[in-house]
Amino acid sequence: MRYRVVAVGRIRDAGLRAACDDYLDRLKRYTRIEEREAKDEARILEAVPEESRLVVLSERGEEWSSAQLAEWTGRWEMDGRDVAFAIGGADGLPEPVTRRAERTWSLSRLTFPHELARLLVYEQLYRAYTIRRGEPYHRGS
Repeated sequence: MRYRVVAVGRIRDAGLRAACDDYLDRLKRYTRIEEREAKDEARILEAVPEESRLVVLSERGEEWSSAQLAEWTGRWEMDGRDVAFAIGGADGLPEPVTRRAERTWSLSRLTFPHELARLLVYEQLYRAYTIRRGEPYHRGS
């Protein structure tokens, strides 16, 4: 099982890029994960293998706690199917992408720049794995 984070555009800010790379390196201790960048929203699906479970990020999605995401990662691993997370740009994701999604996840009702949303996804996936392993990173209830 592999995670793919498919996002529109590149992260131009060096600090955000370094933070994303740090969480990607941490995650690789627990699972296989890769990042793919799409030139625009219309090309998101080109970067998502057809057999993958697609989770799109949208402010209209379900809000999950970190513990709930940890549960989802456990279920997805048991299923063995790859999971792709799609992060749109300023205009969000086009309807064909959202229609293909099996789940829609909202990081918050706030709107984040797509670069920051990518960092939040990496951090939350890392947190989910530390929760599942009982490691001290997560101090929430």
